[in-house]
Amino acid sequence: MTTDGMEEYADLGATTADAMAIAETSMDRVRELVPDETLADRIRQKAVHATGDPEFQHLVRFTGDDPDHPVRAGARAVLDERPIVTDITMVKAGITGRGHDCPVRKAIGNGTELAAETGMTRTAASVLELDRENVYDGAIATVGNAPTAALALADCIEDGTRPAVVVATPVGFVKAAESRKRLRTVAAEHGVPAVTNVGRRGGSGLAAGLTNELVHVASDARDGTVDL
Repeated sequence: MTTDGMEEYADLGATTADAMAIAETSMDRVRELVPDETLADRIRQKAVHATGDPEFQHLVRFTGDDPDHPVRAGARAVLDERPIVTDITMVKAGITGRGHDCPVRKAIGNGTELAAETGMTRTAASVLELDRENVYDGAIATVGNAPTAALALADCIEDGTRPAVVVATPVGFVKAAESRKRLRTVAAEHGVPAVTNVGRRGGSGLAAGLTNELVHVASDARDGTVDL
């Protein structure tokens, strides 16, 4: 797709000439602030761009000894057209529709009866309900809002579920940092690649942005400019 003779700038979703110029300038400024040497750096750059905070690059965490590994795992999952499963509608809405053929679905809304029966949050119940259907095995599991969804996903991993990669940035003052810490620990113990952050901050936009960067890395691998 082209607009006014210019190639579509897929990285940030811009299509008009003015929008592409803004997007390119924005990312150029991010690259001045964040290293641009590794695949993990691309995730850090996206985190800085999504939050508008250069210091956020230091809050991103990757499981395993090789920070690039979760990025490669996520990009390979995109190339394999594995599902992208988000916790809530807002994160799902932020996932790009270009550069991949992965089915995108949300957890919320799938565990209504379980939530009513047990009193757990709807998002936690929804994650458990999808896990019963084996939806998370081999999927890109993205949590951008609900700490209880991250905790439920950690329980699923402990019980044997194996996502291709986890992107988890739930936000808030209650259980958010703790849920990400638990998810990091469980993912590391069971060999599940994961991208998370420390601290209270996070959110749907960040989670969607990091997941979209996995799509962009996969696109570059498809074009032969990135080696997975």
